[in-house]
Amino acid sequence: MDIREIRQMSDEDLLDAMEDKKVEMFNLRFQKASGQLEDVNLIRAAKRDYARIQTVLRERELALMVTEEEEE
Repeated sequence: MDIREIRQMSDEDLLDAMEDKKVEMFNLRFQKASGQLEDVNLIRAAKRDYARIQTVLRERELALMVTEEEEE
């Protein structure tokens, strides 16, 4: 998932994608523990995507806080 794609998503879509990544990471960890995971780099990619989504959500949250302070 590219950061440009993430930035174009709505907040609701981001929250859905974040939940999907949580499930994906759980499944990948389970596969790794059972010895079924062939590409361990998938775990790393899922973690990074999750972090990117969290970052964009936080940026939007901070932007809202700044605009609210400016209005006061």
